Amino acid sequence: MSKYKLEFVSCHRMPERSFFYKGKQFPVCARCTGIYIGYIAVIIFAVFRTYIPLLWSVLLLVPVIVDGLTQAYCNRESTNVLRLITGIMFGVGLSSLIAMSAELIVKYFFIFFIY
Repeated sequence: MSKYKLEFVSCHRMPERSFFYKGKQFPVCARCTGIYIGYIAVIIFAVFRTYIPLLWSVLLLVPVIVDGLTQAYCNRESTNVLRLITGIMFGVGLSSLIAMSAELIVKYFFIFFIY
């Protein structure tokens, strides 16, 4: 039995890449924490039907990719704050793309079956 409750989450949970609060490690790393914060932010935006433009949504995916790849292949170590910020950007961009896609699917589904 693991000490984590989030067994379905795919995260490396490395202590040096995670935040700690009152001596306890977060259940996910700094980057995943940021991604989940970004997801929650877009859910709040979606309630008000406010979306980020498509181009911006795609551009928000780039920093986490650059940070992750340069860390993996260029012998560079990222910081937890940078991981958090790029994770938030990625979470907002990805979930915004998903929200826009879902709205289009529903819209065209009803047009196809109603007419």
